[in-house]
Amino acid sequence: MPTVFRHDGFRFFFYSNEGDPREPVHILGMQAEGTAKLWTRPDVTVADSSGFDARTLRRLIGVVEENRDVIERAWHEYFG
Repeated sequence: MPTVFRHDGFRFFFYSNEGDPREPVHILGMQAEGTAKLWTRPDVTVADSSGFDARTLRRLIGVVEENRDVIERAWHEYFG
């Protein structure tokens, strides 16, 4: 599970095995309270979440929007 970056106590990562065929680019945000899976395109949206309230999810969307280039670069470098 490569960690792409950390931000304010959240760990942002993706799994090494993203299915066959591979899912589109996304990132998981995790903190002690929960986990959320966010798609990066066409807009950053929450695919699934557990343990986070709406305010936290909006915050995660903002962080992913700000770091979308970093996330997509890490994804493509890892998966080729």
